[in-house]
Amino acid sequence: MGMYCNQCSMSAAGGCGSNQQSVGTCGKDETLANIQDIIVYGLKGVSAYRVQAEHYGVDTKEVDDLINRALYFTLTNVNFNFDEHVNMLMEVGQATCTMMTKLDQAHIDRLGSPAPVSVSQNKVEGKAILVSGHDHYSLFELLKQSEGKGVNVYTHSEQLPSHSYPELAKFSHLKGNVGGAWFDQKQLFSKFNGAIFVNTNCIVPTKGKDYTDRLFCYAEVGAEGAAHIEDNDFTPLIDKALELPETNWESDETLATGHHHSVILSLASQIVEAVNDGKIKRFFVVAGCDSPGKAGNYYRELVEQIPQDCVVITSSCGKYRFNDLDLGTIPGTEIPRYLDLGQCNDSVGAVVIAQQLAQAFGCEVNDLPVSIILSWMEQKAVAILLALFSLGIKDIRLGPKPPQFVNDNIVNFLVDTFDFKLTATAKEDLQTILQ
Repeated sequence: MGMYCNQCSMSAAGGCGSNQQSVGTCGKDETLANIQDIIVYGLKGVSAYRVQAEHYGVDTKEVDDLINRALYFTLTNVNFNFDEHVNMLMEVGQATCTMMTKLDQAHIDRLGSPAPVSVSQNKVEGKAILVSGHDHYSLFELLKQSEGKGVNVYTHSEQLPSHSYPELAKFSHLKGNVGGAWFDQKQLFSKFNGAIFVNTNCIVPTKGKDYTDRLFCYAEVGAEGAAHIEDNDFTPLIDKALELPETNWESDETLATGHHHSVILSLASQIVEAVNDGKIKRFFVVAGCDSPGKAGNYYRELVEQIPQDCVVITSSCGKYRFNDLDLGTIPGTEIPRYLDLGQCNDSVGAVVIAQQLAQAFGCEVNDLPVSIILSWMEQKAVAILLALFSLGIKDIRLGPKPPQFVNDNIVNFLVDTFDFKLTATAKEDLQTILQ
């Protein structure tokens, strides 16, 4: 694929990319600059998972070394080779897989193997703490320290899958989930009377908000006007919750979660049989990081229209667009049509499942009846997309709109190499996928 540098008027295939002196003079090749932006965004996503893994004492040297090399690659401003930039993107993707796998195992080792669970949704009672984010470790520490103190704990957004881990679920004061994706924080936090704890990066700016005096942050997370948990001592958070008025909301809603890849693989023989018998026609991986706006309604429309003989696998906060839908089971089986792998870092489970199913069917992963439709918003979503590319996964759709740092050259490369697609309408995409 050739690239064009407006400053020196030569394509990367025959001029700018092969003439470091010329490019070094102009230094403004848009495509390479955009790829370096993608590298940095991906590294930010990897770093988010690395911080969580560090809580468990995970050996992260392999990933740390890659982060150092990749940052140096973008810093030196001397490399103008397109293929080497692509190779670095793939290395960032591989590091994402490594980090997610290590974090997944750390969660299992400390918190037990997740199991499917139905979680109370939007029902709140008494003195309460609302926990928003991804960090199971800090929630575990909070639950231990708040046990027997007369305060109930609720999850929000990507903290929902915490309910599926045995060592977290055993705490009777971990009551349920409240709200949806991360971006409802302003409205939700204002209505919620209790204390609020945000433990990872998905946080809405708090300037001028009426809840900052009862908002607490953790580790690298910070917000203007918010207090900070130091040395894993949650006493200030617990005391604040006990000082505040009760929150009492009635609801009979529930949400399903906890379909960890180990759970789904335990159904492998049933799934293979159902596919062979024609009862399951296709698997749809509908996942990713949601963003505000009507464009995200695409994912709900898509899931609503997916045929009854198809399974929907999800993860991350994008699921809040459709996880209130009752999709039931595959007709003639007990296999659920809706399977929530968990958080964004649990997306590695989709790869594990695909690899195992490919082995069972004696085919390549890209030959499986699987369609991947992702939503993206921020750095971790970029890292996950790179992880899928690094594994050679093809035919991925991304929406609701392309990232601003992906220009036509990069899109064309992804289309040619990975059969990459941008989402159209839900109806159009389903017609294309199912034809």
